[in-house]
Amino acid sequence: MATPYDLNMRHLRMVVAIADTGSLSAAARTAAISQPALTQALARLEKAFGASLFHRSAGGVIATAEGKPVLQRIRRAMRSFGKACRAIGKTQAAERLESYLTTAHVRGLIALSEAGSFSRAAENVGISIPSLHRAVRDVERLAGTPLVEQRGRGVELTRAGSKLARGFMMGVTELAAGLEETTERGGYLSLGAMALSRSLLLPATLANLLQQRPDVRVDVVEGSYFELVELLRSGRIDVLIGALRDHPGADLLQEPLFHDRLTIIGRASHPLAGAVAGLEELATYPWIVARRASGLLDRWQKMFDRSGMPRPDAPIQCGSVALIRGLLVRSDFLTLLSTDQVSAEIDSGTLVRIESSVPDTMRTIGAISRRDWFPTRAQQAFLHCLRETSADVEAPPQ
Repeated sequence: MATPYDLNMRHLRMVVAIADTGSLSAAARTAAISQPALTQALARLEKAFGASLFHRSAGGVIATAEGKPVLQRIRRAMRSFGKACRAIGKTQAAERLESYLTTAHVRGLIALSEAGSFSRAAENVGISIPSLHRAVRDVERLAGTPLVEQRGRGVELTRAGSKLARGFMMGVTELAAGLEETTERGGYLSLGAMALSRSLLLPATLANLLQQRPDVRVDVVEGSYFELVELLRSGRIDVLIGALRDHPGADLLQEPLFHDRLTIIGRASHPLAGAVAGLEELATYPWIVARRASGLLDRWQKMFDRSGMPRPDAPIQCGSVALIRGLLVRSDFLTLLSTDQVSAEIDSGTLVRIESSVPDTMRTIGAISRRDWFPTRAQQAFLHCLRETSADVEAPPQ
């Protein structure tokens, strides 16, 4: 199967011109090439996509049924590339870059943004260092602005370079989706998984999905919200599963799935186990809290701030539920978690819910995607399984 980098950017522009004009001859004039050359370019693209994109008739050229979704993806990709080029701010340079941009340019800048050095980037994409260096410098020359700067032994993209690479990645994501459009089975998913989704929701969803579609390939990226949301915005992951935010960015779309109850957890032999603890008693023990700038940390802080009490000692900030579980069973630490995240330990009797006078905190778990996201069939199947699984999940009783 072809990859986005196997496609020719000039041929993609020609296909858009054919769709816009409804005529091979008119599209050839727009592209300033002969009609036979245009026909050959179209044939190469149709071979790459594995589908006939246009139906030729006496009345002109129209998209075939299988060609329509592919053309939609190509248009979205070209808009992403164009928007990225225009984001550099220089009108003439942006137009020049958009006109002469190639997939080699796109691959080079994205690879460098991910690797942090020319040698690692070249190795990752399987080309020579001079070839990658030339591609990146060509983009820099066309853009008319520095895109790369030296940082110690490596390199880093400038602000303009980072914006360009992010926009390029969005275009590549659309082309990859376009290549999937003509396949009945298979497909690729890249999912961002925050802490709660890893313990119950995502495993059950993926088991259901892969039972129905065993040929789907899934890449699960774990991390905090702030780590994953940047990958979401750049197109490196398709959808993010976890706790929803009160104020998401205007570019993000949140779909609530179910409500989750956060409660205080400690080991079964904890001095507060079996009693109803007040805030003063809870504050006498050390806590494990979520990492900085997280919704879970914010909820823990408000639990004490609302009472006017100083926050208790929290010497450990951690996003790993496995590490938190290990610490809890070996000490008198307390933490604020969903019981779903420690259900096995609660069932085995090693951890317990610490009863307290503090009301449990509710949060909404859901799916976060880009507002302009257009899911493939495989991604739609995942969302269907996710909603089915979520319908069976309820917050545990108080």
